[in-house]
Amino acid sequence: MIRLLHNRTFHGFMFSAPLLALFGAFVIYPMAFGVYYALDRDSYRALFEDPIFLQTVWNTVWYVGLAVNLKLFLALLLSGILDYPYRWIRVLSALFLIPWAVPALPGILSFRWMLNSQWGIFNHLLTKFGLPSVPWLAQHDTALGAIITFHIWKYLPFWTIIFLAGRRAIPSELYEAAAIDGAQPLQNFRYVTFPLLRNLYLICTLLSMVFTLGDFTVPWLLAGGAPGDSTHVLATLAYRYTFHMGRLEWGMATFAVALPVTLFFIFLLLRWVKI
Repeated sequence: MIRLLHNRTFHGFMFSAPLLALFGAFVIYPMAFGVYYALDRDSYRALFEDPIFLQTVWNTVWYVGLAVNLKLFLALLLSGILDYPYRWIRVLSALFLIPWAVPALPGILSFRWMLNSQWGIFNHLLTKFGLPSVPWLAQHDTALGAIITFHIWKYLPFWTIIFLAGRRAIPSELYEAAAIDGAQPLQNFRYVTFPLLRNLYLICTLLSMVFTLGDFTVPWLLAGGAPGDSTHVLATLAYRYTFHMGRLEWGMATFAVALPVTLFFIFLLLRWVKI
């Protein structure tokens, strides 16, 4: 017993025991509990018989596909504008970061107010031009479009700054050589800028897909699944199943459906980072 008390390994284990206990209680146990529920076959049968789940899968595909691709494409273009060495561009760059710096909740509440069918500014402008008002958040297409639009507005500055840093890492000698060969701005982008930013663009796309697939805040706070649970994505539908319907096994099965796609994106990301 005395020898055990003087053992350094035993001392290390005793000091680490509280951390290991917390890790087991808050990480290992919830994961094992979730896997137990995710292995329930009846849950998947119930999911694929639920028309809301099938609609949610398509919503998630549209949400991730459109939001990520439009956001990254616009970020690549805007990074070229912000790369010009003008003083007003620096001011514009500072203002451009505001959507990303503003917390999500105030931005979403402001956007909901702008889309309000009775006193929102968008419908106010439509009626000023003699056009009928639109119930933006009361129909599926416009509500899902609003979610995608806000997501792009919120996170576009972040990816733009990343591409801007990538552009500024390109040696200026390459552009000087292209200018000697008579290259125009479009040719500079095609043969110099984009080939050197291609790997960065792919890595950012995969990262953004992983983040957007798990995004809960924007779809839930902006639409909450309305109208009629038609604008859910997988993250919000899992919340609805678990906390509104009390079906924890359905919620875990919903996350398990998205897990292979997420792991595939992570696998591709690790492969590109290794390259």
